[in-house]
Amino acid sequence: MNKILIVDDELNMRLVLSAMLKKEGLEVASASNGREALQILKSNNISVVVTDLKMPDIDGMELLTLISEQHPEIPVIMITAHGTVATAVEALKKGALDYITKPFDLDDLKNVISKAIKTRNLKENELFLPPEEIERIGIIGISERTLEIFEAIKRVAPTTTTIMITGETGTGKELVADAIHYNSPRKKNPLIKINCAAIAGTLMESELFGYEKGAYTGAVITKPGKFELAHKGTLFLDEVAEIPRDMQVKLLRVIQEQEFERVGGLRTIKVDVRIIAATNQNLLRQVQAGNFREDLYYRLNVFPIDVPPLRERKEDILPLVDYFVDKFNKKLELSVSMESEVKEMLLRYEWPGNIRELENLIERMILLAKNNMITAREVPDEFKLSLDKVITMPSDESKKPFKEYMRDHVENVERQMIITCLEESGGNVTNAAKKMGLSRKGLQLKMIKYSLRK
Repeated sequence: MNKILIVDDELNMRLVLSAMLKKEGLEVASASNGREALQILKSNNISVVVTDLKMPDIDGMELLTLISEQHPEIPVIMITAHGTVATAVEALKKGALDYITKPFDLDDLKNVISKAIKTRNLKENELFLPPEEIERIGIIGISERTLEIFEAIKRVAPTTTTIMITGETGTGKELVADAIHYNSPRKKNPLIKINCAAIAGTLMESELFGYEKGAYTGAVITKPGKFELAHKGTLFLDEVAEIPRDMQVKLLRVIQEQEFERVGGLRTIKVDVRIIAATNQNLLRQVQAGNFREDLYYRLNVFPIDVPPLRERKEDILPLVDYFVDKFNKKLELSVSMESEVKEMLLRYEWPGNIRELENLIERMILLAKNNMITAREVPDEFKLSLDKVITMPSDESKKPFKEYMRDHVENVERQMIITCLEESGGNVTNAAKKMGLSRKGLQLKMIKYSLRK
């Protein structure tokens, strides 16, 4: 069961929120101040924190900063009676998922908490980045295709160009958007994300552009939208193909003019927002089918970045495996290793679920591992069955002469062996050469052949 932590120095507010959330079937913990909240977080599995802004000693902003540092996977919702855009932007910059102003509608709070729980579940599948790799923002890989993505990020990040990221589900499109923002001059300003597929069509306009008090029934306050909150920063439109067609015209105007009116408002609001869009669909086909506006497509597709599926960049599999094994060892306080036989099985698999599938499989095998070693016994039967069904020669390779196909396959295995031996030797070429039974010169020549000198 998801457990929500309510932090507020007012007893009545804690009681009201606790009662409301318990009616929704949620487990609730409460704290009267920031220090008490931090103690609860240490000893409880908390899914979401809902905190007041104004509190004595440790206020909501300071608590948000501490949670972001100590518990980055936990989403934080801010409640404040001082609901200005500046306050909202500051909270979002420091890592808050969302904010609500007093007096608030209980349905609004329930919706925000529901979104936070979904965000927490997604975050458990994200790559948490070590500080030394901040420029890559958690993107792991050494393949030529991945290196091309790094180059594209370097070229486009310093600009204000609109970007379209395409790729299958689970390939890491959101991580690419993060890397672009945090390598740009806007990195100290907000990165606001919105999943267009998760928002009802009737709510899309108010979510993007905000609404004025009294704009419709239940609009008891004025609330800024995502464009307003992303001022001077970046707005990431995930699953952009799901935006309703009637909203596409309004979105196009805002992207072109960088101005809009809130729902129910008359005042024109000017913003400076960089747009990054992402989709797992073929948008050009959607345009041809009449589901997506052609002018909006070309406005968004100024600088396309395609994130290839894992099956097309298999050189990235072993670095990802090592990363996830290390991640879950730290998370579960274990010291599990993986046999080379299992790694070879992972290299042969086609990964329809991409990186997310790989991560979930590794976590499962680590939990099943005996004697701190992942062996073939821990590989799920359904995974082995999928491997047995793999055709010896893939269909896209079948047109190649057999000798050429075998040469490519052997070279791929040899390259992976060199990478593994170099990693195990800490980059020491002499030691790696001894492990492989090669001379130092022979290994250096192979490293040049496979572009591994770096």
